[in-house]
Amino acid sequence: MIPWLTLAIALPAIGAIVIWALPRVKTSETATTAARAEASASGAAGSGGTAVKTRPAAGTGTAGAASAETAKRIALFFSVATLALVAAMAWNFDTAGAGGLQFEEVYPWIPYFGVHFALGVDGIALVLILMSVILVPLVVLAAWNEHSDREDGGRGYFALILALEAMMIGVFAATDVFLFYVFFEAMLIPVYFMIGRYGRGADRAKAAMKFLLYSLAGGLIMLVAVIGVYVIGGTFLWSELTAPGSPLAAVDPATARWLFLGFFIAFAIKAPMWPVHTWLPGAAGSSSPGTAVLLVGVLDKVGTYGMLRFCLELFPAAVSWFVWPVVALSLVSIIYGAILAIGQSDMMRLVAYTSVSHFGFITLGIFALTPQAQAGAALYMVNHGFATGALFLIVGFLIARRGSSRIEDFGGVQKVAPKLAGVFLITGLAGLALPGLAPFVSEFLVFVGVYAFNPIPAVISVVGVVLAALYILWMYQRTMTGPTKESLSGTTDLSARETWAVAPLIALIIAFGVYPQPLLNVINPAVERTVEIGADTASNTTNAEGDTEEGDEE
Repeated sequence: MIPWLTLAIALPAIGAIVIWALPRVKTSETATTAARAEASASGAAGSGGTAVKTRPAAGTGTAGAASAETAKRIALFFSVATLALVAAMAWNFDTAGAGGLQFEEVYPWIPYFGVHFALGVDGIALVLILMSVILVPLVVLAAWNEHSDREDGGRGYFALILALEAMMIGVFAATDVFLFYVFFEAMLIPVYFMIGRYGRGADRAKAAMKFLLYSLAGGLIMLVAVIGVYVIGGTFLWSELTAPGSPLAAVDPATARWLFLGFFIAFAIKAPMWPVHTWLPGAAGSSSPGTAVLLVGVLDKVGTYGMLRFCLELFPAAVSWFVWPVVALSLVSIIYGAILAIGQSDMMRLVAYTSVSHFGFITLGIFALTPQAQAGAALYMVNHGFATGALFLIVGFLIARRGSSRIEDFGGVQKVAPKLAGVFLITGLAGLALPGLAPFVSEFLVFVGVYAFNPIPAVISVVGVVLAALYILWMYQRTMTGPTKESLSGTTDLSARETWAVAPLIALIIAFGVYPQPLLNVINPAVERTVEIGADTASNTTNAEGDTEEGDEE
């Protein structure tokens, strides 16, 4: 049996090690200054200014530049190889299965504590891993020249991307609760440095620290719940904890609610849900566009994935106590995030706030507890990753040309860069869930499922769709239409590298908007299993309460 998941985790990890092991050639201060001057001059040229090319002093920066170029090629190679490996694994996935785990691997890790290196995927985990490995090579391409003015030429950034990819695959594939927690926390390390060291603006260190503190706080709360699960269940293995007759299934309702809450708080912070979302706008606004793609497109999905995999399946008896509070928080997130997005003057922060709104739809679908809503929520995770990832990349291309992310610094771009404006329009329309584009299908399924659950939250959530049209179309109008600003007169259109970075996402957005059935075929069995577990538990709980009442009467 091929250890698909172990190989998928190991491959990008090896790539990161190879990049870090490259000879470190120190560039002289003269070379570094010259490189930064050249990058600044190139930015001026892209903004319509006059570029004055400068070269490093002879023999001072060539080796360092070659080392950085090698690091980029290594990162691209290992990310594409990982994509090919996961694609081969997905080809062997049995969509006719009952929604259980496939490609399972279980190895003893820390036997004294009952910890295993246990991996496996169901349909939901598989599509999220596929989304992750598709985004990574595109981010590498898009960020090819993004950090060339750094002293290391950006090589550290590309090593961090590969390290993060390994952890992202691990967190979606982990079927040992402790192993999941390790990956959940370990992801913070590369992201912290990607924001704090390779981010944008003077506040990037502050934004990185806020991201770290929020995530660590949630992780520590979850650690308490993880320990509680082990003490009660006697194991960390997810398959044993969810098996019929597991001690965790028979735990008293009050304890189950506290354990549920421990996991949920950590996942709500990661998701992010209102009111624990405040780390996201600063983190995304201070990130480079490539980092923002992985942060919002993938890492935040760990929160919503965790709600489905752990909150609903480990503690189904406790779910009914939290349905309406979570539905209420989701509705606030949908409307609050959309309203704040309308008022943003920075494109990166605007897209970040749109994600707060979109994640409200995902959590609303999860806790509606209907098959349509949960299938829509799982599909929304994938479609949001592609649509928002593409939007962040396009915003990054605009920032690279103008040197600014402020909306007021743009105008009339479509006259000088029509391809760039056209791609921006498609990704923007995907963000507002236009029919024919992928997010529409997932959003529609959420609406149908939530309406079956209760019409009132379904009607309220529609307000988010109206507001989405406002913030997307208004941003497009202010940046792409009207007279072209003088500072943008020399703006270049999409290059071949940029086209390769964004074209696959556009193709996926259109393809899954027209024909989403391949994804739904993979997702639906896992969703049906989750709904069935909840229904069985609710029935057992009702019967138990009825038996207790009859006993009391006797």
